[in-house]
Amino acid sequence: MNKKPNLLLFGIDSLRRDHMSAYGYHRLTTPHIDKLAEGGALFENHFSPSVPTTPGYASMLTGMDCFGSDVVALRHKGPLGSHVATLAEVLGDSGYNTTCIGFTGNPSSRGFHKYMNFEGWGPNETGRSPKAENLNTVAIPELKRLAQEDQPFFLFLRHMDPHSPYLPPRPYERMFYDGNERDPDNESLKGLYDFKPFRDYFASWFPEGCTDSDYIDAQYDGAIAYMDACIQNILTTVEALGIEEETLIVVTSDHGETLNEHDCYYDHHGLYETNLVVPLIFKYPGKVPAGKRVSDYSQIKDIMPTILDLLEIKTDIPFNGRSLQPLLEGRERAREPEFYITECTWMRKHGWRTPEWKLIHALEPDFHFKPEIELYNLIKDTQELRNVAEEEPEIVAMLESRMQAHIAKREAETGRTNPMYMNEDWHGKGGGPFQSSQQAYDALYIGSPKTAQSLQAKAGKEQVNK
Repeated sequence: MNKKPNLLLFGIDSLRRDHMSAYGYHRLTTPHIDKLAEGGALFENHFSPSVPTTPGYASMLTGMDCFGSDVVALRHKGPLGSHVATLAEVLGDSGYNTTCIGFTGNPSSRGFHKYMNFEGWGPNETGRSPKAENLNTVAIPELKRLAQEDQPFFLFLRHMDPHSPYLPPRPYERMFYDGNERDPDNESLKGLYDFKPFRDYFASWFPEGCTDSDYIDAQYDGAIAYMDACIQNILTTVEALGIEEETLIVVTSDHGETLNEHDCYYDHHGLYETNLVVPLIFKYPGKVPAGKRVSDYSQIKDIMPTILDLLEIKTDIPFNGRSLQPLLEGRERAREPEFYITECTWMRKHGWRTPEWKLIHALEPDFHFKPEIELYNLIKDTQELRNVAEEEPEIVAMLESRMQAHIAKREAETGRTNPMYMNEDWHGKGGGPFQSSQQAYDALYIGSPKTAQSLQAKAGKEQVNK
């Protein structure tokens, strides 16, 4: 019996699709991923509807939406429910040797045979953070070990370079910036420095006296370019091992990132396009057509059933996601142009997105003092700068009705209450929900990068909604 194909899955944290040159960004941030995409298929309209990390990866690694996985919060309490199977579990049961790097302890990472870690947060002695090199130090020897085994392998890599703090090593920190980041006349970061919950965290890794948001944006882009170069080290190893023809490579992200936009300041909260749109690339010679670009909508829940189809692994799991293989083969697939969106990061909100409209409905007051209802026309206002909820009450009512009908349908199908309604202590501060924006503003605070790291490490301690 022939050995099954290998799977190499790059789950890149906080990677915006529109900041990748593979997707038309004006800066050459991802030349090596661009080349990978030329040898495979790139999905142009791929979405992660539930932000941030924990629900995003839960959907990626189970093939379920947030109702199916029962996960919506960054600080999800308890393990992943036993009613779902993870990709690692399914592949492990199919004879795969499975290793997870950089995602130990998260509920969504259940089922791997081996867990390995690397330093993917704060700076080293140089003041910079070579996250991707740290990952490669662990990943490349493990890739070589796995390739020598008789079993096929599944290697999952969680890259952290586009996640703050953005501290790419030289020369990447100035690759896309040639200005004066301390210009006293530049006030583009004033709003950020006035925002108490985040300002101490940013002060811990911004250059002292930094005033220019373009500099911080360039650090994000530099981090992507640096990571891209390091990813090529891994792809070179795949080629050197002679396993390129028998390895499915997938590049994607759990969610995007908001830079100095929407008052959300270099993070991934807010249900704006900056967070919801993410990359998706498949490469598998002979199985995935080279140079293919797919414009149909796809979602993160579609990744697991697609992978299993490409690996020719059968399962009777009733996924919420649907395989993208028909689109890879040039066939039709029933479209899903509108969908439910959720977030439990620093705010608790949900909404409904169509090709034309986006409704955002806050379930409790948020720390940005934003209105309860936001409505954006995604065609006329691509950057979501003008909230037209008060001008378009009929559109608000229509979208709210569609959202509530979807919630009722999914609650009936799963037999569980919408997890967005069950996570009132999503912030881990106790009690809830917040009664005012001022209460949220006073309660939510990040200090150092280590504090930010610990917020994710704390996810998965208690079970809710079971």
